[in-house]
Amino acid sequence: MINSKTGNDLKHFHGLPLLLISTFFNLLFPLLSQAASIKAPAFEVDPYWPQPLPNHWVLGSAIGVGVDSRDHVFVIHRRNSFNERTEIGAATDPKTAECCIPAPNILEFDPEGNLVNSWGGPDDEYDWPSSNHGLTLDHKDNIWVGGNGGKDSHILKFTRDGKFLMQLGKPGQETDSHSMTNFGGVAKISFDAVANEAFIADGYANKRVAVLDADTGKFKRYWGAYGNKPDDTNIGRYSPEDPPAQQFRNPVHCADPSYDGLVYVCDRANDRIQVFKTDGTFVKEKFIAPLTLGDGSVWDIAFSKDRAQKFMYVADGKNMKVYILDRDSLEVLTSFGDGGRQPGQFFAVHSIATDSKGNIFTTETYEGKRVQKFKYKGVKRVKEKNQGVPWGTKRHNK
Repeated sequence: MINSKTGNDLKHFHGLPLLLISTFFNLLFPLLSQAASIKAPAFEVDPYWPQPLPNHWVLGSAIGVGVDSRDHVFVIHRRNSFNERTEIGAATDPKTAECCIPAPNILEFDPEGNLVNSWGGPDDEYDWPSSNHGLTLDHKDNIWVGGNGGKDSHILKFTRDGKFLMQLGKPGQETDSHSMTNFGGVAKISFDAVANEAFIADGYANKRVAVLDADTGKFKRYWGAYGNKPDDTNIGRYSPEDPPAQQFRNPVHCADPSYDGLVYVCDRANDRIQVFKTDGTFVKEKFIAPLTLGDGSVWDIAFSKDRAQKFMYVADGKNMKVYILDRDSLEVLTSFGDGGRQPGQFFAVHSIATDSKGNIFTTETYEGKRVQKFKYKGVKRVKEKNQGVPWGTKRHNK
């Protein structure tokens, strides 16, 4: 016979697992519901874009991509980044093979991927960078080019057809993040159309964001990490164990303004995005893959094409992928890509841009040497944090 005390104890004992299970699912269901409700833009690589280049032309290290108002895509690469013996036998003296020849520095493709124009390179009118770096189009469809060679302390501006418009700075100047006339290894130039301002990621030698009048090139302001005065002192290599660096490390690789008055800066070697107001006031920061060493994880940024720019795309050339972030929270929603040379894979994805339809275009540096297109497939539920290679539906012949 069980006394009443023991019976009550057994009742409580038998009810305990049910209580725990109920509590567990009460906690789990909101998390599952939240995960199921996460949505982000989806993409699929287009292996047929661009069309083959003519004249036995090949791309070298591709270090910039931009899109104009017609959705024409412009790519810049380095003609001096080839192995003469294995890649450009038709360009050597004497020729050693029928193929290949370095393409002109700047290539223009129409939306279907057809090459429609090409230009660029040294000229008596201007000083072509020793190592051209970055290509962007402003709100007037002008093309801006930087450079990260040892003597590249200037910027060039052209029409989209290649007519020279302006050179800012002189080559061969010393590193000086407080200079109001020259630069120090400009990685990328981005634009605020409303304010008519150019934001300079300056860059490979200097450690700052500089802002210019987009028409005259006049310096207006500049700042360093956290809005501090920039300091060119070498602070050593990044370590995830150290406190966040109070200065940018080289390179400062992008400085992209959004429609709502913020600027997103790629502090590449520090594995972080720093967000500022356009006057240089620090807002917040986000570390991306913070265990990444060497080349760093934050290489370039582009925004989704909705008016709110709800999403942000971050190219990570070291980890060979593109992250998709919620721009407001800076939460990484998902990523796509992987290391390799097949369509949809990356070898040092360097630059990223979007067209009016929301498609993504990327270029690859070092030995990647190509441009790729990723077709926008709408906003969809996120199924995997890391999507891998974004191929379309695979069809088998029966």
